Amino acid sequence: MNILIVDDEKEIADLVELYLLNENYTVYKFYHPKQAWKCIQEVPLDLAILDVMMPDINGFELCKMIRQEYSFPIIMLTAKVEDMDKILGLTIGSDDYITKPFNPLEMIARVKAQLRRFTRYNQQIPTNKNIIDFSGLIINRDTHTCIYHDKEIFLTPTEFSILWILCENRGQVISAERLFEAVWKEKYFNSNNTVMVHIRHLREKMQAVCGTSKLIQTVWGVGYKVE
Repeated sequence: MNILIVDDEKEIADLVELYLLNENYTVYKFYHPKQAWKCIQEVPLDLAILDVMMPDINGFELCKMIRQEYSFPIIMLTAKVEDMDKILGLTIGSDDYITKPFNPLEMIARVKAQLRRFTRYNQQIPTNKNIIDFSGLIINRDTHTCIYHDKEIFLTPTEFSILWILCENRGQVISAERLFEAVWKEKYFNSNNTVMVHIRHLREKMQAVCGTSKLIQTVWGVGYKVE
């Protein structure tokens, strides 16, 4: 499997590379994000390990660039320990977060866990239209399960249906009227705040389980969307 390392601290990058090579992974190592981006576009990668604090393009920005085109797992490396940094990394599409200094064996264990998850779930997408998997979210219509950043969120049938419609149309703004009529199969009235209440419950559950509720965005006066 092909693993990318991007870290401007040479000692850290070399150490991570050594442990990955010992596990027989193929490693592509870069000290500069711009060089790494060229590799990302040319090599079929299975996982990326990105440092947060780098010159020119930081790890968060590189993660966002990757997520626009690729779905392989991303693990962030950083010396910061603030919760907001972790939440930001997970929100923009990273799958895991390791704080420096770290135990190399723990890093290897996290790499293997992400690769197992990627193999198990992501490869089902082309053949199973009842699974949506992107940016750390997996919703399965066959099993009625919702996994967000490896944590299960228990949804009511109505909440599940709303989330499914938003994710199925991700990037598009879906009006409250369209959501209501698709889920409840009834005519929508302007004074009906049912959709708003269920969206709030969805966000509360995501916040309680995963520490973030930014997946579902409100476009004021228009509707809701998932990026």
